[in-house]
Amino acid sequence: MRLFRRKSELQRLIDTVSDALDVPGGFKGALPSGGSGKAVKAALITAGGLAGLTAGSAGISSLRRQREGAGRDS
Repeated sequence: MRLFRRKSELQRLIDTVSDALDVPGGFKGALPSGGSGKAVKAALITAGGLAGLTAGSAGISSLRRQREGAGRDS
């Protein structure tokens, strides 16, 4: 007999993001019925990858602007 039902790491992540965004019903409520855990995980990985690409692009643009500005001042 299991007294405590532990949440998976993915479920804890979903709960944290839902709480941070104040999404009533969480993300599972926003998904069409029959959405599996794999679909949610794939969506979160895709969103994380997109955020990473955006941050990388912003970083490269910032470095480029700094180098161009340094060349004009000297």
